[in-house]
Amino acid sequence: MPIIQSVERALKIMDLFDERERELTITEISKRMNLHKSTIHSLLKTLQEQRYISQNEENGKYRLGMKLFERGNMVLSHFDLRNVARKYLEKLSATTNLTVHLVILDGQEGVYIDKVEGSGVTVLYSRIGRRVPIHTSAVGKALISTKTNSELDQFLENYEYTKLTANSIGSKEELLEEIQKVRLSGYSMDNEENEPGIVCFAVPIKDYSGKVIAGVSMSMPASKASEENRKKNVEMLKECSSNISKDLGYEYQKI
Repeated sequence: MPIIQSVERALKIMDLFDERERELTITEISKRMNLHKSTIHSLLKTLQEQRYISQNEENGKYRLGMKLFERGNMVLSHFDLRNVARKYLEKLSATTNLTVHLVILDGQEGVYIDKVEGSGVTVLYSRIGRRVPIHTSAVGKALISTKTNSELDQFLENYEYTKLTANSIGSKEELLEEIQKVRLSGYSMDNEENEPGIVCFAVPIKDYSGKVIAGVSMSMPASKASEENRKKNVEMLKECSSNISKDLGYEYQKI
């Protein structure tokens, strides 16, 4: 199937923007796309007219437009998993005062599709729509924990083990060893591997067929992650996951 070049270029322009690069000049976009400014200008004008890109009147820089926000919320509002899970996430966060996340697997990364901020800890790296590495996140490990060894080998092919902190897993061997621990314990852990000072725990969520379709995690300050607190919070996390899975029909399946 042929690729429509102008559409591909427009999508790549929108992909240039992230948490670090919220606004870009036409020159910066031109250099990163390796295209002439006139071509970029035409693409930006079209995206602006459709409200997928807007321009800051004060500095002339371009940024993502409100149409993406509208479309993104439309997708999320029709996401049954998010609707089912929301009340349980809110209950868990209210009970523990911790930040709770709902994450799905997309390619070789996790994607936050919901988040309930707790009063007991502020997690800087997470936000709805943001991607998270599999090897450094508790929820990432949970999402792949039920894969067979052969499935893991295929999944991890060409995977990059970028170390975000000194505690981050740095190799396939380390990750596989960690996955084995997850299988035995029924939960996974991020031991300050994504953000210094923050510890996370996660468990998988299953649908009616028993397939892992998401993961739920909670984050807490490393200073408060005592053995007693860990056990207590992990039990509540497992209960949250179990309730979501049951609402998705999992309990009616033969195991």
